[in-house]
Amino acid sequence: MRSLWTSSEATQACGGEAQGSWAANGISIDSRSLSPGDLFIALTDRRDGHDFVSSAFEAGAAAAMVSRRPEGLTRDAALLVVSDTETALRRLALWRRQQMAGKVIAVTGSVGKTSTKEMLRTILQRAGLTHAARGSFNNHWGVPLTLASMPRDTEFAVIEIGMNHPGEIAPLASLTRPHVGIITEIAPAHLAAFDGLETIAREKADIFSGLEDSGIAVFYSGARCMPILEARAQEVGAGEIIRFGFETGDRYRLADVRAVANGTVMKFQRDGWHQCVMLRSFGAHFARNALGAIAAAESVGADPDLAAIALRDWQPPTGRGDVSEISLHPERPPVYLIDDSYNANPVSVAAAIDAMAMRCSTDRQSSGRSVVIMGDMLELGPAEDRLHAELATIPSIKKISVIHCVGPLMKHLHAQLKPDMRGEWRESADGLVAIMGQLLLPGDTVLVKGSKASRLALVVDAIRELHDDSVPPRG
Repeated sequence: MRSLWTSSEATQACGGEAQGSWAANGISIDSRSLSPGDLFIALTDRRDGHDFVSSAFEAGAAAAMVSRRPEGLTRDAALLVVSDTETALRRLALWRRQQMAGKVIAVTGSVGKTSTKEMLRTILQRAGLTHAARGSFNNHWGVPLTLASMPRDTEFAVIEIGMNHPGEIAPLASLTRPHVGIITEIAPAHLAAFDGLETIAREKADIFSGLEDSGIAVFYSGARCMPILEARAQEVGAGEIIRFGFETGDRYRLADVRAVANGTVMKFQRDGWHQCVMLRSFGAHFARNALGAIAAAESVGADPDLAAIALRDWQPPTGRGDVSEISLHPERPPVYLIDDSYNANPVSVAAAIDAMAMRCSTDRQSSGRSVVIMGDMLELGPAEDRLHAELATIPSIKKISVIHCVGPLMKHLHAQLKPDMRGEWRESADGLVAIMGQLLLPGDTVLVKGSKASRLALVVDAIRELHDDSVPPRG
């Protein structure tokens, strides 16, 4: 297998001085997760990566990119010494993107980015060598790291682009130079750094500023501030604008979305062509993301029939709506756990509640309760108290049996719930973990939803540990 980077090629790409002759098969910025043969890049943020170069070599690093020689290294240590490691990483990304002869899709949006990226990976890997980052590598480090890790013969690349502050997306889109840019949805996320939805929409729309000549803009027709997205695509001269969603005029239109025992069936049409897709996940938001993925994939040459078939194999990433069964008693129905604990904002919470209601309305062997465990939504700015309280007005929430809340902000929702629906409230996830055994019964379906920093992953682990015979969902 040809190496990802050689010392001579990396020196050409980003300058600096190579010490020794080496070849790397991957790139890492974390010595704890580094794979043997990786090039370790010593970035500097809250902690200085140079302090971990020795650990990287102990873990099997092929070489290290540094801006100074760390202490404790052997004289023959394989290094690439550059003036600034973050700038050099971007130059590696730029070099590899310029070499790439395949097609690139860039994905952004307030919700659904990672799920859509993973759907695209599932579709495109059937059509050719496909590259996409594992996890949410979508920031000023993650995007160049994904590009720099791309094999030379990649035929399709899917790059997720995120943001926390204004001005982040345009430079990442320029670095990525996508043939297709897709926006999943606009939602009130990161409001602590933005004035409102319109400024978020303008920032997200900047993904179109990096489009290749005649590049294609794809976005959800029901997105908030959708005219801003369309205007930006026209302004940059997109070669084609494709809308997907539920509207009659959408090129890719969802005609029907229904829950079945083991997932969601979506029916859609495109230019008179009708198709039915089975997803092993629950909710109209997953169906919408799948339709956007099909639209983007067909735009780079994938067969839409094969795309629909491929999506039957897709499952949500961990913490983003994946479903498992937990057996509490060998002779009683299992608990159905929906782990959506990675992220949360008002729009994604509403979608998760809708999906929960949809799932619990299906004809299943179990007829237990619908239980929701909700953690704080973060980065919502001055309106955070009100936005938490307003979750009680989600129409489908009335179909939920009981809601338990975690965190100081979720206390506002807890106060608004009807008494027969109001469960426990705890200041932190640890407080709920301590009583988890009292909160669930065999046959319950439980949704765990919150921002990552609310640490609801601890709650998910506690549910799984109620019995060690956890099994994958029936399918």
